[in-house]
Formats: sequence, structure tokens, C-alpha cells
Amino acid sequence: MVDLNHIFLFIAVISPLLVLARAWRPGGTHRGWRIAALVVLAITAASWVVFRQQAGYIGGSVWFALLFVPAIGLRKVTELAAQHRYRSARKLATGLQILHPSAELREQVAFFRVLESRQNDENAVSPRPIQRGMRQQDRHRHLWKAPAVLVFILLNIAVFLFEISFGNWTDPGTLHQLGALEPYAVVVQGEYWRLFTALFLHAGSAHLFFNLFALYVLGPPLERSIGALRFTACYLISGFGSSAGVVLLTLFGLVHAAQLVGASGCVMGIVGAWAGFLLRHHHVPRARQRLANIAMIVVIQVAFDLSTPQVSMAAHLCGLITGFFAGLAIAPKKS
Repeated sequence: MVDLNHIFLFIAVISPLLVLARAWRPGGTHRGWRIAALVVLAITAASWVVFRQQAGYIGGSVWFALLFVPAIGLRKVTELAAQHRYRSARKLATGLQILHPSAELREQVAFFRVLESRQNDENAVSPRPIQRGMRQQDRHRHLWKAPAVLVFILLNIAVFLFEISFGNWTDPGTLHQLGALEPYAVVVQGEYWRLFTALFLHAGSAHLFFNLFALYVLGPPLERSIGALRFTACYLISGFGSSAGVVLLTLFGLVHAAQLVGASGCVMGIVGAWAGFLLRHHHVPRARQRLANIAMIVVIQVAFDLSTPQVSMAAHLCGLITGFFAGLAIAPKKS
């Protein structure tokens, strides 16, 4: 089973350190982020001393409130401003000030207030309902720009609901019946279908959530760059490479995997495919920045795998490597 306290503790330590690494310059515009990161680290450290069994939950909750929610909210503020929805952007930024009271955010609120006033004056002279309707349609179409990611998310959820219907879905015997990856069953009994079925099974709701959240964050940009069919191929090939790699490593005695489930091999394959695609097509916008982000993701994942005995580093690395070679062979989507 996944240890949630350990996962949240890992996040509450690594995420603030990454924020501090990016906002280390004194007197810069990131002072609010530095303060928030230091607060998260301080509360997590105090919790580790006083309430060690709950330190991850406490630190994770503070991280969620002071770093995660403001980061997601500020991204949404930027999207609203790009759509000229200054009133909505101002309201959201004002609400975020409660969690992130930085000078930068106060300046944004004041700036949006000025833009909102000008927009109201322009609309009073010449209203543009047609353009507003077009922006509304664009926002709805944006939700369907990554259909393959949406299908995989829904498929994983549907399989998980099927697991729950079996009763004790965390029991290894139940997972065996449903198709968990077991190297012995694959090699000796010829149950090769387990190489794929295990990719859609999960050992608990937390396991499912973290994998689907990672897919939701990492998948759409790649799918928009290469197309839904190529993305689907990368996802499934990476998952197969992850499963097959674990079986081979088990045969050679390099790993000892009794039973594995989860989409993390596919997700790491998406990370690898991104890397391979960007290395080959370095003319893609922000390729260098994206490669740096991918390298950071890989480092964080390796650190997490080394500190968490419940997860399979072999499955993650095999998926990552398979996805990387798939990404090298992928051409950009025709516009």
C-alpha cells in the first residue's frame, strides 16, 4: 500500500526547496514565494519533531495551501488576463492574496482594476457580444484539445471502479485475478496479457490520484504537439516497455518484483517521450526550458523511488527509457 504520510512529507520538503532554488535572488520579485517556502519547511520540520507519524499530513496541508493553490491560481489568473477577462482575474488574484500576500500580487490586482475600468468604458461605447461569445466557445474547445489524455483518465477511473466492485480490491489475490503484473505468471504460465492489464490497475485511490494527476499535467502539452494517435502509441508502448523491462530484470535477478500495478510506467514514458521529442525537434518553442523541467522531474522521481520501498524504480526507469526512444522517432503534428 502507498504510504500517504511519506508521500506528503516528501512533497512538503522537496517542493519548497525547489521554490527556494528558483527564487534565491535577494530583493527580487519572488520574496513572497521564498517566505511561503520557508514557512512550509519550518512547519514540516516542527511536525517531524513533535508529531512524526502525522508530519507528512501536516506539512502537506501547509504546502497545499501556501504553495500549490497559489501556483495553480496564479496560472489561472494569467489565463483569464490573456482572455481579457480582467474582472475575473482581479477577483481571483484578490482571493489568492489571503494565501499569498505578496507585493507582486497586490500590483497585479491594481493593474487588473485599471484594465477592468478601461474595458468597461470601451464596452459602454461599443459593446462586442460576438467576440465575447467567440471567446466562450474557444474556452469550451480548449477542454477537448487532448482527447487521448481524457480517454486514458476515464479508462483508468472506470477500471478502478471495477476493482472496487470486486470487494477487497487491495488484496493481492484480487489483483492477481484482475491482471496484476507478476513475472512468474508471465514467463512460466504464459500470461502475457498481464503486461498490459496491470497498466490500468491501481493499489488504492491515492495511487490512482497521483498517477492521473501526473498524466493530466504532463500529457496534454505532448498530445497537442504530436497528435492523439501518436500520444496513444507512446503511452501504450511505454507501458509495455515498463512491464516487459521489469519481467526481464526479474529473470536476470536484478530486481525482485512479486506483483506490480499502476500507470506510473506509462506516465514516466510520457516524460521520456517529451525528452526524446524535444531533443530531436529542438526548434519547438521553449524546448530548452521544457527539457530542464523534465530533467528536474526525473531527478525528483528517482529521489522519491529511492526513499519509498513500496514503488518500483525499475518500472519507472524502463517506462522512461522506452518513452525516450519512442519520442526520438516521433514527428511533430501537422498543423
